[in-house]
Amino acid sequence: MRKLFLSSIVALSTFFISAQTDSQVEEIVVEKIKELVVEKTITDNSTEINTAKITINVSGGEKPYSYAWSEKSKSNSFTDEEVSILDSATEGNEYSVTVTDSKGTEKTLTFVVPAVSIPEVLSSSFAPVVGFMDTYFFFDPFYALGLYDNRVLDDAGEPMKYPNGTVKTIKLPFMVIWLVLGAIFFTFRFRFINFRGIKHSIQLVRGKYDDPTAIGEVTHFQALATAVSGTVGLGNIAGVAVAISLGGPGATFWLILAGLLGMSTKFVECTLGVKYRTIEKDGSISGGPMQYLKKGFEKRGFKNVGKGLSVLYAFVIMLAAFAAGSMFQANQAAAQLASVLEVDGVAKTYIGIGIAILVGIVIIGGLKGIAKVTEKVVPSMAGLYILMCIVVIGANITEVGGAIALIFNGAFTPEAAYGGFLGVLVLGFQRAAFSNEAGLGSASIAHSAAKTKHPVSEGFVALLEPFIDTVVVCTLTALVLIFTGTYVGQEATGSALTAVAFGKVIPGASIFLTIAIFLFAFSTILTWSYYGSQAAQSLFGDSKIVSGIFKTIFLLTIILGASIGLGAVIDFADYMFLTLAIPNLIGLYLMSGEISKDLNSYFSKIKSGEIAKTK
Repeated sequence: MRKLFLSSIVALSTFFISAQTDSQVEEIVVEKIKELVVEKTITDNSTEINTAKITINVSGGEKPYSYAWSEKSKSNSFTDEEVSILDSATEGNEYSVTVTDSKGTEKTLTFVVPAVSIPEVLSSSFAPVVGFMDTYFFFDPFYALGLYDNRVLDDAGEPMKYPNGTVKTIKLPFMVIWLVLGAIFFTFRFRFINFRGIKHSIQLVRGKYDDPTAIGEVTHFQALATAVSGTVGLGNIAGVAVAISLGGPGATFWLILAGLLGMSTKFVECTLGVKYRTIEKDGSISGGPMQYLKKGFEKRGFKNVGKGLSVLYAFVIMLAAFAAGSMFQANQAAAQLASVLEVDGVAKTYIGIGIAILVGIVIIGGLKGIAKVTEKVVPSMAGLYILMCIVVIGANITEVGGAIALIFNGAFTPEAAYGGFLGVLVLGFQRAAFSNEAGLGSASIAHSAAKTKHPVSEGFVALLEPFIDTVVVCTLTALVLIFTGTYVGQEATGSALTAVAFGKVIPGASIFLTIAIFLFAFSTILTWSYYGSQAAQSLFGDSKIVSGIFKTIFLLTIILGASIGLGAVIDFADYMFLTLAIPNLIGLYLMSGEISKDLNSYFSKIKSGEIAKTK
């Protein structure tokens, strides 16, 4: 009986324990079923950059799911299938996606897209540098101080969003402010020299004041052609198209204004380039910011400061020569040519080799060789492009009234879709800064070699650069886009958008545009090879060995740039480009007083006849 009682107790206990355990297991199973699980799948079957595909797989939780990406999604809707996939992801970049179910449960997944191929590794290696510079050199001080709302609002006053829900914002970078304020300051400091000096500038370029006894390597015209070849480039075609498509016709007004103001900055920096140039024993000339920053500060008792700024400038412009002057230009020229010829892959490498050979033949002769080519190429390429623009505008001349109205209305009463007034202004000024390089000091390197006894005279010649580059060429590109209505409703961007506009009027316009782009890129590469070479010799010594090593590396970067996608390298090039303005403008502000005295003295000599016309 006792055994039967104990057996019953054990059996009953076992039953309850078993039932409880089963219940716990059931609860655990149910809990696991309800748990939100987020997984990723990354596919990348190409060696090119920006070709990775990220697919997010979700299980558990309660449907439907919503997705918030750290990067803008390419999708145009919020369906599960589309938003859970991010196309054209960048290799080497960190991404995160937050998945939220219908009950508000969130799960965040953070990961890095692997970079394997050379283009992918190259791009990803530059990404941290670009991120650092964006944070500290190109931050938005107005927004940081709470002076304005940086959100883009729609017509109802509501924030506009990207497909992933991220609010669209407008950024006013510090570097753009730095350049614009400098241009305004010098315009007033020199009493609108950008307008009153144009007539004399043209006289100098035409050789009216040439002095055969003057020391230098190139004529006024050759110096101008060389400098213009370094500024008139893809930015005039692709960059303007981007500005107009994003900022609307109103960006054109601010583009022109920035170009006019930049003429004053060019006057100052190119005058200093000649004034503080160094003439070597073999007759070659070294000039530009590397010289006037060092000598100008030393003259005022700040030797170490001037030397530091000079070294910084030389280092940055050498990197800019590799990235912006070589790789980017070759990349875009090869891409355009490959598109027209309907070839790809290894063909781009051969195009790059061809460009490198042509460049190598020219730069062997130094600045004189470059000048001989640019004085012929620049007028040809500019003339071809301007002619194409005039044909398109002429075919749509009946739209002139409406186009002008769009420009002025868009400049002062822009649509919210374009980012409002601030967005349009920033786009116009930013594009002008990238295009004409006023304030960056690069052009003064070419102008410092001009044959002249009077530094101010070369400042007058340099006035014409922003006018030619921005006020004429960039404006014509903008007008082509506006007159044809191509700036809206197009999937194409950059130079492809410009090609669409030309194609509406000129049959086979892509061929002509390809020629123009190639010439633009080629001449820009030539000029920047000289800028970079001068910087290298300033850093490592003026010798044929240093020059030879630089030129060899420069030619190799042409082939590399043409062969692969650049990704973050392009952003790095842009940032290096604008960083030049930091040390350069500091020097221009400091030495503006002596340039003012030199200008007054120059006018006095012309009035007295001491400086007389020779032709």
